[in-house]
Amino acid sequence: MSGLPAPRGGHGSPYRLALVCLGNICRSPMAEVVLADRLEAAGLADRVRLSSAGTGGWHVGDPMDERAATTLADAGYDPTRHRARQLDGSWFAAHDALLVMDADNLREVSALAPTDDDRARVLLFRTFDPGRGSGEDIDVPDPYFGGADGFARVLTVVERTADGLVDALRSRLTAPTAAEAD
Repeated sequence: MSGLPAPRGGHGSPYRLALVCLGNICRSPMAEVVLADRLEAAGLADRVRLSSAGTGGWHVGDPMDERAATTLADAGYDPTRHRARQLDGSWFAAHDALLVMDADNLREVSALAPTDDDRARVLLFRTFDPGRGSGEDIDVPDPYFGGADGFARVLTVVERTADGLVDALRSRLTAPTAAEAD
């Protein structure tokens, strides 16, 4: 079992994954850029659709935080295409899973879920972090009010978690859905 919910479109459909944080200018866009890179390297880019959003609308239309973009660029990633978006209830029908960055995001996004099935599709991003120790905080720390070192720490967590998430996606994409198993 991959830990990811089955795709709404059934086996063979692209898996639609949303990454969510507070303002969509730091953590979730960093995760989207890194995960896109990892999916490309794994040969899965054509089988997974990524998007990101924030629970708040303060930064809608803005590029990524300059410190996040610099951290990504310095590590060899391209952060230039991102523009902040805000999550709303329509995101549930449009995505197979919504991965949130912290417990506050989990509460806010779960409260927006129209159904129990939608709520079950909201997961903490670090659920897939293979390097997370038992009892360790499962939140991706918000670096917004800190310095560049906080963004570097977030990148380390995001890269490690993206690797685990690619493994989970590979497993999910090769697993039959319940309807197909019958």
